[in-house]
Amino acid sequence: MREVTVSRFVPRSKPTVLGRLTPETMVRYEGSFDVRDVRETAEATTVAVGARGVEFSLRFAPRENGLFYEQAGEAGPFEAMTTTVTVEPADGGVTVTAHSTVSLGLPLPSLSDRLAAWKRRGELERALDALAADA
Repeated sequence: MREVTVSRFVPRSKPTVLGRLTPETMVRYEGSFDVRDVRETAEATTVAVGARGVEFSLRFAPRENGLFYEQAGEAGPFEAMTTTVTVEPADGGVTVTAHSTVSLGLPLPSLSDRLAAWKRRGELERALDALAADA
C-alpha cells in the first residue's frame, strides 16, 4: 500500500470550494473515468464509473471539511483505494489537500503499488488543478 498527498491553494472561499466537491465533479476532475450512474443513500453516494473496458464503483461520503471516497467492492483496478479531500482556510482563500492510499494487490507490490501511486498522484494533481480553475 502506498500513500500520496497533493495540495493546492485556491483563492476562493471555503463554502465556494466545498460546493464544488461533489462525487460527480471529483470523478470528472480526475479525468480517468466517466460517470455511468449515481445512487444516493443516507450514508453515502455510490458512483459507477468506467473507461476502456473497466467499470467499478466508488463510494463517497461527505465530511465536515471535504469529502471521503473509496473503491467499493472487489471489482475495480485496485485491491484497495481510499481518498480524503480536505478544505482548510488559508490567507486569501483555502488550501485543498487530497490524500490517497492505493494498492493493486499484485505480485511485487514495491513496484506495482509505486506505479499505482504515481498514476494516482497525477489524477489528484489534475483534479485539484481542475477544481482551482472551476472555483
